[in-house]
Amino acid sequence: MICCINPNCEKPDNPDGQTYCISCGVKLVPILRWRYRTIKLLGQGGFGRTYLAEDIDRLNQRCVVKQLAPNVQGTWAINKAVELFQQEARQLQQLGQHPQIPSLDACFEEENYLYLVQQFVDGDNLLTLFQNQGIWQESQVKQLLLELLPVLKFIHEQKIIHRDIKPENIMRRRSDGLLMLIDFGVSKQLSGTVMSKPGTRIGTPGYVPLEQMQGGEAYPASDLFSLGATAFHLLTGVHPDGLWTEHGYSWTANWQKHLKNPIDKELALILSKLLAKDIRPRYQSAEEVLRDFQRQSTPNFIHTLKRFDFDTVTVDVRGNITNRQQRQSQFFRENLGSGAILDMVAIPGDRFVMGSPSTEAGRSNNEGPQRTVNISPFFMGKYPITQEQWEVVMGNNPSEIKGLKRPVEQVSWNNALEFCQKISQKTDKIYRLPSEAEWEYASRAGTTTPFYFGETITPDLVNYDGNNPYGSAPKGLYRKQTTDVGSFPPNAFGLYEMHGNVWEWCSDRWHDNYNGAPTDGSSWETGRDNNRVQRGGSWNGNAVVCRGARRYCVSADLRCWGRGFRVAVASVSSSS
Repeated sequence: MICCINPNCEKPDNPDGQTYCISCGVKLVPILRWRYRTIKLLGQGGFGRTYLAEDIDRLNQRCVVKQLAPNVQGTWAINKAVELFQQEARQLQQLGQHPQIPSLDACFEEENYLYLVQQFVDGDNLLTLFQNQGIWQESQVKQLLLELLPVLKFIHEQKIIHRDIKPENIMRRRSDGLLMLIDFGVSKQLSGTVMSKPGTRIGTPGYVPLEQMQGGEAYPASDLFSLGATAFHLLTGVHPDGLWTEHGYSWTANWQKHLKNPIDKELALILSKLLAKDIRPRYQSAEEVLRDFQRQSTPNFIHTLKRFDFDTVTVDVRGNITNRQQRQSQFFRENLGSGAILDMVAIPGDRFVMGSPSTEAGRSNNEGPQRTVNISPFFMGKYPITQEQWEVVMGNNPSEIKGLKRPVEQVSWNNALEFCQKISQKTDKIYRLPSEAEWEYASRAGTTTPFYFGETITPDLVNYDGNNPYGSAPKGLYRKQTTDVGSFPPNAFGLYEMHGNVWEWCSDRWHDNYNGAPTDGSSWETGRDNNRVQRGGSWNGNAVVCRGARRYCVSADLRCWGRGFRVAVASVSSSS
């Protein structure tokens, strides 16, 4: 039954044949859609009720069911509540499968009620954790920002504004400690003056910025204010609602006087800019905030850059080596613990032509039209992430073909994103997946041929299915498995296995061609498609799919053999 889950409630049959709860007077509803069985009431507010439920079709997997039952009066208010409820469903559908946003499982109407079914997050919201554990340390607040800013960047790129960020709407998942952003699109303040007329504010006083409070207007910078107010609350123990009630928005100018202990100057500057009363001097995007964090962490590894020597080779149309050249690149080394290290190679900024020419053999239409892209300097993993690195950071090994020095595989895009979050927390740097433009630029390393070796490849240079060569190259060895990273010659930047071994995830959403794609090297995040981009080919692929321009479309939540990734991090030049 969806209503009245209190075992003490009486449930007599009424003469009309319907069953009602004496305690709440609401009609009892059977299992929703013959699928969702409610377990207990999680919460009740102005918009309706939220239940913990079981999905019978998924072996009783737990989920959250939201029932819209707005406690408001008047046609406009009720219609507004329905609009916001449906808006949340549309937004969750648009956001797709993101590891830090509860996914939408269903949205439907039954017995004159609207229902929304979401992924269940087993954990506690930050207000509960704060009440149990007390004031947060500076390092905890920094990590909060570093974990949530990429999520805000993601949703803002989808033209979605959360509008109600606060500790109660951020949960820490119990299984792995990952922060989850919840409650999209539905304000819990659907009663009283808040819902009295169009254009009034939505959100929670103290956490809501001035522009949102005055007229309901919200922008990416509005969510950033709310995130700053959340960080302030956790760092000081002072509830911003009370400060707002007593002092209005003047409290934001003097927020530091509430600190119990001094904090890092750079963090204080970031929080001050997040909490700017007026929108113009405030951060305008999550990416701006991340850049400022990157500026702070960059000196920690720039001064430790080392150099390494390597040899590159060039081949003719038959795959015969015609030239060898010694090169040198810079890198920094990350110690992940338990003997695992991560080498990040400095990739210089430049312009390059992305995509393949119409004359390239094996070309697909999605590899064009060719266009010039500007790439800022950044760092990229010398190798794909290995099973050893994955185990140290994630505590497991999903790979089918085992080997500590082999690339981790059977990793979804969501899994890769979670790895980036955890290694960022571990190292205090902002690790991410490379954009598709960054990946192709790094793979080409200044070349314009199908492969960075030249016009073709051989199994001596790349791990692929040698039974299916490219161009004029002869058939060769098919290993039928991954190989240790670093087993084959690198490109001119010092990156290994950018062709073959495992497909590598990029951050971008999939698009069928490059029409409208950004030209600044950033990730292309517009659109509703939940598919993401993979590059590079794999050990069981033909030579043609290992080309530098080849693109592959894969669902973000799909785990399958041959799928891995490497990580990137911004450099000081791209942050300034």
